[in-house]
Amino acid sequence: MINFNNLPENDNIHELIEATFDTNLPISGDWGYSESRATIVTSLAVGMSALVLEHTLASIRAHLEMNITLDKEYRYGVINVNEKTREQVKKEGLVFDKVTYEVTAIKEDLYGAFIKEYKEGYEDESLDLNDHFRRREEATLTREVVHYFEVGSIN
Repeated sequence: MINFNNLPENDNIHELIEATFDTNLPISGDWGYSESRATIVTSLAVGMSALVLEHTLASIRAHLEMNITLDKEYRYGVINVNEKTREQVKKEGLVFDKVTYEVTAIKEDLYGAFIKEYKEGYEDESLDLNDHFRRREEATLTREVVHYFEVGSIN
């Protein structure tokens, strides 16, 4: 199993996310690796649920860990984040959502080769679709991560 490095501690990830992803999210805190490094959800935008915001933040963290902060030859693409479990934890007067996500991805260069093979083989009907998708599945990395969100301060 490949180990990805935790992102460096950051007292307020809001500005980094805004600069990197051009999105303004109502958050502060850190990357959510533990209760002490939780991502703090400060409010919810109209029409956005806590689940959607948390999923967005987990996806951002995965893209930073598995793509943006890595050298080109080590980057993963088609990164998908899916919630597996969640529990609410109360500690020292704070309320946390502890969410476990399954993250799947394929190395960027390998995925590019799969896409090229698919486009070329599909057009001339030489592609064995069963074999192609079996190999894509075999090339997919699956990892499980936990993200802590402090939610007690949501207005």
